[in-house]
Amino acid sequence: MTDRAALIIGLLVIGVLLADHFFLHYGIALFVGRKLADFVQYLQFWN
Repeated sequence: MTDRAALIIGLLVIGVLLADHFFLHYGIALFVGRKLADFVQYLQFWN
């Protein structure tokens, strides 16, 4: 991945999180955090 593509993707992610926090109030960060915690537990099971 080029630096430019990584920067664009990073800015898009930050933009979506900021839009959710200030305007949408969907709780996207909490949803992603919970799914990440579930995924870590799933990986621990297979370890």
